[in-house]
Amino acid sequence: MNKPVTLTFATYGYDRMRPILDGRVAIEGAKVAPVILSSEDLFPRAVQRAEFDVCELSLSSYLMQVSQGASQYTAVPAFASRAFRHDCIYVNAQSGIETPKDLEGKRVGVPEYQATMVLWVRGILQDKHGVDFRSLKYRNGGINQPGRKERLPLQLPDDIDIEPVPAGDTLNDQLVRGDLDAVIAPQMLKSFAEGHSSVRLLFDDPAAAAKAYYKKTGFFPVMHVMAVRTAILEEHPSIAARVFTALIEARNIAYGELQQMAEYSSSTLMLPFYAADFAETKTLMGENYWSYGAEENRAELETLFRYSHEQHLSQRLLTLEDVFAAETLKMPGN
Repeated sequence: MNKPVTLTFATYGYDRMRPILDGRVAIEGAKVAPVILSSEDLFPRAVQRAEFDVCELSLSSYLMQVSQGASQYTAVPAFASRAFRHDCIYVNAQSGIETPKDLEGKRVGVPEYQATMVLWVRGILQDKHGVDFRSLKYRNGGINQPGRKERLPLQLPDDIDIEPVPAGDTLNDQLVRGDLDAVIAPQMLKSFAEGHSSVRLLFDDPAAAAKAYYKKTGFFPVMHVMAVRTAILEEHPSIAARVFTALIEARNIAYGELQQMAEYSSSTLMLPFYAADFAETKTLMGENYWSYGAEENRAELETLFRYSHEQHLSQRLLTLEDVFAAETLKMPGN
């Protein structure tokens, strides 16, 4: 690759992406044209029109497209977003839901059935709490604003009960009124933020539940993956490895900045317990808690591949070789 190729690089302004977005880290042999977008704006443009050369993708939607032979991207094992989701399950206080098992048979709002966080929540509820995800009555729509729809068409069996909420309505308002019994949502519900008496979290202490889950599984759930447009790889086969190398370097810089902030004599953040929280995270999860690499994350990724197939999103059970660029499969993620 003698002449540098210009790559549009689309992601949100995460700390682990900023060193590439602001030019401190280069992709060898390439010129980066940064595009900073929220996932709500980015994902439909990426999965429906493949507008960007390198971009952040919903891992769930990407798996769906790979299983159908329809993806225009090839992922590298670098993860733009990871998150525990025990704090994303809201219930109506009058619904009779006290435990995860009580969700069975209830009306549960989701922004999209295919959303990665919803995929993870269903899988965790199934594996760790014995919840039959098929028994939930799914209602999809906008969380605090109306109008959200599935970004890719679903091919679900008839025994999955799923319907959109009425046009102009929101999951938040439906939960407050009791039209929904629960909501699974990555954004905080407006009613919960305002302290509405009819809305509470399923897990009284979601942080404790998440830590217990990590101790048992070792999983820090991957939400979004970075990927390269396959047409670019066909023309420049080494780009995937070069992108992955740059992403590792950017992640390491961001981690170093977190460490410096924790060690500085005056707090650079308006978070009084930041240093203690950072230390506690490393004690629980290790120094390399935001790990990249296919092999380093094999058990977690294969669990998610299973969830995607079991929940009728992937048309077949995928493997690491199906999902990631071949030249990155054995590359270490540290």
